[in-house]
Amino acid sequence: MYGCECDDETGEVSGYRQFGYDGEDFISFDLKRETWIAPTPQAVITKNNLDHDKAWTKRTKIYLTKVFPEWLKKHVDYGRSSLMRTVLPSVSLLQKTPSSPVSCHATSFYPNRAEMFWRKDGEELHEDVDKGEILPNNDGTFQMSVDLKLSSVKPEDWSRYDCVFQLSGVKEDIVTRLDKSVIRTNWDKTGIRGGGGKKHL
Repeated sequence: MYGCECDDETGEVSGYRQFGYDGEDFISFDLKRETWIAPTPQAVITKNNLDHDKAWTKRTKIYLTKVFPEWLKKHVDYGRSSLMRTVLPSVSLLQKTPSSPVSCHATSFYPNRAEMFWRKDGEELHEDVDKGEILPNNDGTFQMSVDLKLSSVKPEDWSRYDCVFQLSGVKEDIVTRLDKSVIRTNWDKTGIRGGGGKKHL
C-alpha cells in the first residue's frame, strides 16, 4: 500500500509505502529517515536488504515526494467539479401524531458533511432533541433529521424555535421556523386521519 498527503498551504508532503503479509504489517518506509521499519522479526532480513539498496531507497523517496503528489494534484483537478459539488436539501417539518415530536427532515443534499440542530432564541438546544444519523438515498444524495420534543414547548413560544441545516462548502444556513401551519402530518386538526389531502371516515 502506498500514497501521499499534500498540504497546499505549507507545501508539506507526507508519503507512505508499506507491505503486509497474511493480514499483518510486514515492513514500511520511513520517509524522513529514509530507512525501512520492520515491525516483526521475520521482516528484519528484508529491511536490511532494502536499506542497503540505495538506488531503491532514492527511487522510493522520489516517488513519494515528487511523482505521487503530482498525480494526486492531477486527479484532484480532474475531479474538482464532483469533489466540490454541493446540492442543497429540501427541508420539511414532519409530525406523526399531535403528541409526537416534530421532526426537521432534510433530504437530497450532497455531500454528506452536514450539520443539523434545533435552536431557541438563536441558541442551540441539547435537551429535548434527538438527532438522527446521516443516511444515503438511492440517487447518491443524503438525508438526515433532528427531532424536537414538544412537551416542554409552550404554544406561545413556537416562534422562538427554528431548525438549522448547515452544509459543508455552503456559507448560508437553511433555517426553518417552527410553525404549526407548515408541519406535514398524516392527520388533520379535526382528528380525522387523512392521506394526500383527502379525509377518510
